[in-house]
Amino acid sequence: MHERLDELAALQREVADGPDPSATQRQHARGKLTVRERIELLLDKDSFTEVEPLRRHRATGFGLEAKRPHGDGVVTGWGTVEGRQVFVFGHDFRIFGGALGEAHAQKIHKIMDMAEAAGAPLIALSDGAGARIQEGVTALAGYGGIFTRNVRMSGVIPQISVILGPCAGGAAYSPALTDFVFMVRGTAQMYITGPDVVHAVTGERVSHDELGGGDVHSARSGVSTFLHDDEESCLADVRHLLSMLPANNRELPPEEDSDDPWDRSGDALVNLVPANPHQAYDMRRVIEELTDDGDYFELHERWAPNLLTALARLGGQVVGIVANQPMAGAGALDIAASEKGARFVQFCDSFNIPLVTLVDVPGFLPGTDQEHDGIIRRGAKLLYAYCNATVPRVQVILRKAYGGAYIVMDSRSIGCDLSFAWPTNEIAVMGAEGAAGVVFRREIAAADNPDLARARRVAEYKRELMHPYYAAERGLVDDVIDPRRTREMLIKSLRMLRTKHAQLPERKHGNQPV
Repeated sequence: MHERLDELAALQREVADGPDPSATQRQHARGKLTVRERIELLLDKDSFTEVEPLRRHRATGFGLEAKRPHGDGVVTGWGTVEGRQVFVFGHDFRIFGGALGEAHAQKIHKIMDMAEAAGAPLIALSDGAGARIQEGVTALAGYGGIFTRNVRMSGVIPQISVILGPCAGGAAYSPALTDFVFMVRGTAQMYITGPDVVHAVTGERVSHDELGGGDVHSARSGVSTFLHDDEESCLADVRHLLSMLPANNRELPPEEDSDDPWDRSGDALVNLVPANPHQAYDMRRVIEELTDDGDYFELHERWAPNLLTALARLGGQVVGIVANQPMAGAGALDIAASEKGARFVQFCDSFNIPLVTLVDVPGFLPGTDQEHDGIIRRGAKLLYAYCNATVPRVQVILRKAYGGAYIVMDSRSIGCDLSFAWPTNEIAVMGAEGAAGVVFRREIAAADNPDLARARRVAEYKRELMHPYYAAERGLVDDVIDPRRTREMLIKSLRMLRTKHAQLPERKHGNQPV
């Protein structure tokens, strides 16, 4: 027995250290941690339990039969983050470049099934070279099993992808199916076809980072939810995100006690938001004034900056915040903002996170590019997500809310539970200047002084249809409130709605405008 135990201990050390010390040095030389170092940073100390560390592939041909390292290039298991259970798998780039083969895939399938059965979040640490070419179609079938499980678990447990190295070809589809994607600048790349293929087909020369680096996916494509400069801060933010999420769709998000008074007056809001609807301001400062201790966790910070999406706490309760950002494009909705908002609303609804919508929107962005690229279909995604959401929903209209964009930003007419407005609100089909130009076009054109006639009609339109109490008088706004009481009203409303239960019609699923 002692001999057997010594043999086991030696084997476990070999598995932990990897087959080649120089491979670890090369990994560090690239500015990357090893998979076990990453797991150690991600999980609570000494909480990781590994699954199938001794697994080896059974493939033959192309020299594979002579190279059968334990683990087969992926580490799988479970542990805790701040005492709450999570499941994790991470590619080991030191073994086959982290490429996926049959045994590698089966280890991932197993840990995904365990996460689903246990009802706990799944974190994928991606640093792999794609499918293992030597194993042919069995490697591709392994990816199919991962994708099927990603979809099956969507909306059931939180799924988080952390891209810490290459993620190419079919491998890139798994992160795209998960709820959140973290990337590290300089070392992480994601693309379907690499630079060599792009050059061969199109003649275009592009680097790995220019094609699919973190800056590209966080600012242009919207694939990456978060971007970090190093792995340590990236994994720390994964832990922070998990602290705000429920373990699964059957639980509520974790609550925390807050020392920030729930009825704290937001005095700064009076001067923070200008009454002039054409003057810009930073909506992030409004969010800071409303949330517990001014703390919030913004998603997709660099993509579609005209719409803000964030997780925060109000009175200790986790909420999802959707807000127009007047500092970017006047806060108008466009294709990217609509898709960004729709994805976030859908996630919050899946995991029982109440929604707070802060509205200051002049409309949808006009232009031939927007129309030809499908703003009708893609803008409808945000509308569909809100209409389909059954979680508590509270809307606050700060200033302007014009046209279809007012409806889409969770208005009473599409099912928000409560709608509040500030005295600076302007809710209308369009701005007064544009409305007067349409309704009184002939009268203004025929007037001796068109400018004076236009000004008179603009003032009349504002007085009759755009005064701050017009919507409240018709029951489309529940109350016009003092901005300083916004935090208090939100927390009181969310407490009242905490036991809300809404049932959608029985159906297989809706046909959303994907």
